[in-house]
Order: sequence, then structure tokens, then C-alpha cells
Amino acid sequence: MTRPVRDYRRFILPAAVAVLVAGVVALFVMWLRADADVAGVTDGGSITPAAAGRVAISPYVPADRVQVQLDGAPAPVTRDGERILLAVPSLPEGEHSLVISGPDAMLPLPGNSTRITFTVDGTPPGLALDPLPITELGSPVDLHGRADGASELLVNGAPHPIADDGTFSVAAPPGTADLDIAARDAAGNVTAQQVPIPVRHPGMRAVHMTAYAWASGALREPVLQLAREGRIDTVQLDIKDESGIIGYLSQVPLAQEIGAASDVYNPREALDQLHAAGLRVVGRIVAFRDPVLGKHSWQNRQTERLVQTASGSPYSGGYGQYSFTNFANPDVRAYNAALAEEGAALGFDEILYDYVRRPDGNIAKLRFQGLTGTPEQSIADFLGETRPLVRKHGALLGASVYGISATRPEQIAQDIRLISQHADYVAPMVYPSHWGRGEYGVANPDSQPYDITARSLADFVTLTEDSATAVIPWLQAFTLRHAYGPAEVRAQIEAAESNGINSFILWDPNCKYTQSAALEPKPKS
Repeated sequence: MTRPVRDYRRFILPAAVAVLVAGVVALFVMWLRADADVAGVTDGGSITPAAAGRVAISPYVPADRVQVQLDGAPAPVTRDGERILLAVPSLPEGEHSLVISGPDAMLPLPGNSTRITFTVDGTPPGLALDPLPITELGSPVDLHGRADGASELLVNGAPHPIADDGTFSVAAPPGTADLDIAARDAAGNVTAQQVPIPVRHPGMRAVHMTAYAWASGALREPVLQLAREGRIDTVQLDIKDESGIIGYLSQVPLAQEIGAASDVYNPREALDQLHAAGLRVVGRIVAFRDPVLGKHSWQNRQTERLVQTASGSPYSGGYGQYSFTNFANPDVRAYNAALAEEGAALGFDEILYDYVRRPDGNIAKLRFQGLTGTPEQSIADFLGETRPLVRKHGALLGASVYGISATRPEQIAQDIRLISQHADYVAPMVYPSHWGRGEYGVANPDSQPYDITARSLADFVTLTEDSATAVIPWLQAFTLRHAYGPAEVRAQIEAAESNGINSFILWDPNCKYTQSAALEPKPKS
């Protein structure tokens, strides 16, 4: 049987022609269309005024064949390769339109233009926070607030639920130092606020002990006897002193690298003994006066870690060569913060920074490499970096400050109002022997301990009254010119009490507290 022969050419030719025509039309449409990927704004969306300068258009045709109109007028643009950038620094608030057209906008072909309507919103959302009560360390805290106009709430950088009416509640776990609250709206406007968690200081009646004093039974036993008699309730024990030496075998890597760690005392044994005696323990860290770190850094060409003179040599200023490290240097800050966290983790109840300042003297003759902003803000920020590290271990943070910082904060970079935002207490060193004649209207401060102490502490109380920061003064228990016995020490304590301050730390560089008669035994409960 013979099959009929089909002529396939009847079908192939028309199909080929159809494919060719479709391809030509497609290429023609692609040549005309201006569909574009637009970054930085979406149809129906919102942006901030400044965000207009970040709008980038990626058309499907060569950029030089595309027209861009903003609100019905040719838009100022710049071209970045195949991208088109909207060249406007900002736009006024309100509704705007962006039209991207192809080479011949008169032809009504699909995809010939793209239109985006958007809103510019430069008004940040409202953020109202209820005041936090002062709580005991270790207690949970609930922060309540309202964020009007916000589409998103961030707490310490993480998304947090927000009700339809803008209200929210944040539970801060025990050990939290600060809450960073940020309300963001659909346009990207942000209102942010850092909220310190206010903690009530339990108060202290303390004496200072160096590492070597604690290691000496002859000096340690009289202090423990003061505790047994109820005359003190706290011991301040040095972690790192003015020599840069750490009193125990610190595990902080930089401390080991520079040879700062020593075995003068065993911190576990010391803390257990002091706590067993019913005493709180404050670990003192001499922060930026540190000749061990300074000398090692200079010799290893890490000169940026030191405060320098205008000519670039190490600053001494009477403290000795290499003595002052640079408070603005990240390595120096991290080293001291690591020691503070280690101390808190070991069980010190508080960390008290000393020499948390710049060297005194003409600042024009000093160089602080890496410093941005003012020295005062840098010092306060350093405290803010440390407090979360010690709080999470259940410890408080204090800052020893010069007496003159109440009236001359720039002289040593200790601004009490700034510091009080980041420290649980300030410890003014208001030793009468260290004031000049006539200061605060006191003719001879060294022989008038009550007058100079009462008047100087009044300023610190005023400067911290808007915060939860306590004022706990260092008081003089040593003789420099005028003899200091129980009467002089008692006068300072009463001067503090006249300002509502029932705490103190006694300082004797020799750690011999022979004025016990000035310390009234605490009534037994």
C-alpha cells in the first residue's frame, strides 16, 4: 500500500515566519520599554526626605535612552554606568511621583513606562517612656512606654512586640544595665533612647586596702576587727593599683602578656574570708595610670596606647615615664574593662575605677590618639561600656573623681553629670589636705575638715540629684600637714551626713586605721 506524501513545507514556512515576526516585535518592545528595577523606594511606600538621594534606577534599556520625571518635571539625575541615580539631596514631605519612560513615550506599548507613587515622611515617631523606679540590684524591671507612629520597635537591637495603639512593655532581666529603645516608622525615621536601669546602692562604711596590705596579717587583722565591732561593713581591696600591678594571677590575656599579674593574694580565698565576715568587697582598679601597660606598649611600638606630649613623646607630668595610658585607645579601654568583668565574675560586689580621667594640665600640650569628641564624653562612655559587663555578674560600678571635678570638669575630664548616667556611684576624693586655701570660702581646708567636706559634697549631691547615682566620698584618714586623728575623721563623716550621705571610704595609703573611735559601731538589728 502506498502512503500519500505530505508537503511539510506548507507548515514550516508559516511557522518560521511567525517566530521571526514575534522575535522582531519582542525586540522592538524591549527596545522601547523602560521597565526598571528601582532601589530605595517602592510604589505606595514611604521614605525619609534624605532617602531620595539614594534612589537608584536600573532600566532594561540603555540608561541614556530613558527619561525620568519627578512630580511631572524632568528629574535631576546622574548616571552611574547602566544605573540612573536621582540627584536630589532631599524632598519635601508629602506625596510624590516618579515616572520612568522609554525612548518614545508617545507609543502606548506595554512596559513603555513605570510609575511609582510614594510619600516622603520626615517626622520621626513619638517615644514616651514611663520613669523607672529605683530597684535593688538583681531585681527584675518592667519598662512601659508608647511609640506613636512606629511600625517597628527594637529593644537592644532586637525586634520587640508593639500593640496597635503603640504601647509596649519590656521586661529587663536582672543584671541589665541599660535598655536601648528604638522606634522606627515605615519611612525609616527613628527615635531612640538609652534607658539606664536605676539601682539603689546599699551604702558602705569602708576602708581602703592595698593588695600587699591584705596579704599582711599585721594590717589585715585590725581591719577584720573593725568589722567584728560593727564599725565598717565594706573593704575596698585593690585589683590593679597605681603601679599597674594586679594583686592576683589575673587570667586576662593582656595582663599576662605584659607581666602585670602577680600572686600577692588569692582572690578566691580573700573574697571568701571577707564575705564570711559579713563584709562587702569593692575591687579598685586604677584605670589609666598604668606604667606597666604603658612601658610595654611603648617598647613594642604601640605608642597610640599612651598619652603623649605635643611632640609625640610619652607624657610623664610628675607621674613617671609611661605612666599615663590613653583613655581613648580601644586596647586600653578593653584591658581595664576585662579586668573589671573578671573581678565581678570572681565575686567582688563592686568595681570602683580610680584614675578614670585624663592627666591634669594644659590639654593643648597633650595628645590622645584616636579621640573623637571631648575627653569628658569619652571617659563617661568608657564607664558606659563597663557597667553592663559588671552588672551581668551582679556587681555595681563606681568612679573615683577629683573634688575639683564638680566645678572644673574639663581640667581632668570628669563631668559629673555625664558620669552619673553610667556609674552607680561617684566617689569624690574630697581630702581636706588636697584643697587650696580659700576653696569654697574655707580659709584653711586642712584644719577645717568639716567645712570643706560639707561644702564640696553639697555640689556633688546637686550634680547627681537627677539620677540614681549615689555619692560615696573618699575621706582622709592620714596626716599630711595637720594631724588627723579620730576628731578630724569624725568631722568629715558628720559633714557627709549633713548632706544626706551615710556612706564613706577611708583612705590611708599605709592602711593603718588607728582612728577607730571615729567609727561608731553600727547598731545590731
